[in-house]
Amino acid sequence: MRDLEFFRNAFNDYLRTKLRDKEPASLYEPIKYIMELGGKRLRPVLTLMSTKAFGGNYKESLDAALAIEIFHNFSLVHDDIMDDAPLRRGALTVHEKWNTNTGILSGDVMLINSYQYLEEYNNIIFKSLTSIFSKTAIEVCEGQQYDMDFEERDDVTESEYIKMITYKTAVLVAAAMEMGAIIAGASKKSQNLIYDFGLNLGIAFQLQDDYLDAFGDPKNFGKQMGGDIIENKKTFLYLQSNKMGSSEQRAELKDLFSIKPSCPEEKIKTIKEIYKESGAAMATKKEIEKYTYLAFESLDLLEVSKEKMASLREFGYKLMKREV
Repeated sequence: MRDLEFFRNAFNDYLRTKLRDKEPASLYEPIKYIMELGGKRLRPVLTLMSTKAFGGNYKESLDAALAIEIFHNFSLVHDDIMDDAPLRRGALTVHEKWNTNTGILSGDVMLINSYQYLEEYNNIIFKSLTSIFSKTAIEVCEGQQYDMDFEERDDVTESEYIKMITYKTAVLVAAAMEMGAIIAGASKKSQNLIYDFGLNLGIAFQLQDDYLDAFGDPKNFGKQMGGDIIENKKTFLYLQSNKMGSSEQRAELKDLFSIKPSCPEEKIKTIKEIYKESGAAMATKKEIEKYTYLAFESLDLLEVSKEKMASLREFGYKLMKREV
């Protein structure tokens, strides 16, 4: 997909011009480290693609894309501390490479930096961008709290789970797209529709992330495999197994999700078998398709030529079939 690679390269080139060595090094080196670990660059690429789709110059949205990506990585640094995660993108997490206090403080600076990049826009656009950005930032924090709360509950529902991943993941994807549309001068109706596209695409993306956490290839996925299982996270796979599984499977699932063994390999293996045998794995794949096609419905309602939206549609298909 040429557009995807073009925009990813354009963003990475711009990012490199902004990552400078600063003092104190112990504060700024972790920021440079996490930002240079790469990743899919999903959110900033979508900001650039959205700007172009609505007739704008993608270069004008590079600062907004940078704000989105820095905020996203800030949230990952803090989430990794909360989850005590050892790996991020196949490398040590910031708090493991340095320490927890450094991870917290460097993350705080990243949050502030993300707002500074929005200051590059004129007052009218700045107000619109910061309005959606601040709303989204709060929702991301709410989503993280829901996620932590669910670890202590045995009665999480599917609708609650979808709400959690909507806040924790999907709203930032949606905001990235709306910010691109704002910079391009798109109508409010178009801004709302592209937000809905990003929201549903973001839900599908997180469901796929959950699936890959259990069934992905460790060489491709870049994170600790079975991390959600180790942390007893009630993902969509868990909820579907609890609904579709036999009484024996549900009892075993409940028992295994009440412990955190020092050697979790056997726990991960058993739970993955339950996910497959109960039909939860297949049900999750179908849910990913459902939200991807809901995203496409929003694209169809846009009063923009299908040619201009072709790259976004192709991007959605690519995400649905991704393995990393």
